[in-house]
Amino acid sequence: MFFNKKSPVVSTELDLERIPKHVAIIMDGNGRWAKAKGLPRVAGHQQGMEGVKKITVAASDLGVKVLTLYAFSTENWKRPASEVGFLMKLPTRFFDTFVPELIQNNVKVQVMGYIDQLPTETQKAVQQAIDQTKNNTGMVLNFALNYGGRAEIITGVQNLARKVQTGSLSPDQIDEEQISNALMTAPLAPYQDPELLIRTSGENRISNFLLWQLAYSEMVFLDQHWPDLDADGFKQAISIYQGRDRRFGGIKEDKK
Repeated sequence: MFFNKKSPVVSTELDLERIPKHVAIIMDGNGRWAKAKGLPRVAGHQQGMEGVKKITVAASDLGVKVLTLYAFSTENWKRPASEVGFLMKLPTRFFDTFVPELIQNNVKVQVMGYIDQLPTETQKAVQQAIDQTKNNTGMVLNFALNYGGRAEIITGVQNLARKVQTGSLSPDQIDEEQISNALMTAPLAPYQDPELLIRTSGENRISNFLLWQLAYSEMVFLDQHWPDLDADGFKQAISIYQGRDRRFGGIKEDKK
């Protein structure tokens, strides 16, 4: 299930008919990348922004339909105030320089999370990028910003409970589809659930990310820090995905 750089070399010759439609990435290791180079942590976040640009273009070129990036979690507020402040300014810097290229590549920006809790300037930058790319029809670049999987589920359940309370929904009607539609990934339909999750920097956990949606996702864990991941590394992760036997809890009979 897992892969890191110590595994045997994997061919990056990809089957373009089997590119995952939704790829989610936990962009981990910015701080460690900076520390290894004797730089402040914020320098790692700045370089990580350049990584977002590289991987977005690579994913779009391969035909990925949705690329979801875990940009800031509900737990990241616990970090030093100076680091949080820098991270809150990154969306403005990112979109100011990258939106023209997103438009050129027909990429549409979406954002999920508790955006109303972000600083006003951050909210404005996010909304402007959404507005500027809303007519694009290619890949969706979906940022999880001030997002947490458990909080998302709680919010979704509360919304369903309100429908039950008003009589517009009965408890017996609550099924997987109802829950999926109550979550923040609902606007990504029909690609709400990632087929592939990539996490960089060698950590083998999902860190409260897309807890419902990752039920049957393939997971690839890479040792590279996020700023070091390039298009070739991204393709290698997809090659690992394409080598998996996805059974969704069932079995596949051998053909004779």
